[in-house]
Amino acid sequence: MMVLDFIENHKTVLGIIASVVAIGAYIPYFRDIFKGKTKPHIFSWLIWSLLGGIAYTAQVVKGAGAGSWQNGIVTLIYLFIAVLAVFRGEKNIALTDKLAFGGAILALGLWAITANPLLAVILASLTDTIAYIPTFRKAYHKPGEETLSAFTMSAIAIFISLFALEAYSPTTWLYLVCLLISDSAFIIMLMARRNVIKNRRNI
Repeated sequence: MMVLDFIENHKTVLGIIASVVAIGAYIPYFRDIFKGKTKPHIFSWLIWSLLGGIAYTAQVVKGAGAGSWQNGIVTLIYLFIAVLAVFRGEKNIALTDKLAFGGAILALGLWAITANPLLAVILASLTDTIAYIPTFRKAYHKPGEETLSAFTMSAIAIFISLFALEAYSPTTWLYLVCLLISDSAFIIMLMARRNVIKNRRNI
């Protein structure tokens, strides 16, 4: 009976696991922020919190169920990191950062006008990729100021969330897939840059 119950409720179980992993992913990130080791870029985290909220709402509307829990939780985490970034974050704001932020606001405005859940997710996915530009740029030059484990665990949580979705449609899975691709690319870049810098120091 317990096995049958587990099989019937596996979406819920996966949703809980993804949420727990997501929360655990940012514990070392917050630790490094308060230690001054990690300096989040306010533009990226502010945009991610806005986009995460939009995507989460669209997922709920389309019946994503347990697969949306992780996204809802990390949206709140993103917002808290954005607040911390005001006091402990990266202060070097480049033109590309401003353009990325402007693109995000434009996309949000378009979604507000159309009020279409799928379009909202498409715009959120595109804008989320744009919002990664400030963090990518900063991490490329300062790879030691980002917490690799946080992004790695976050990618794992997103991957699990895909299997926890209770309804599959572009509205429910597109944003998660884009997040997974962006996080994976960021992880690879961060590891490569750290390796390059380490090799330079050993020369």
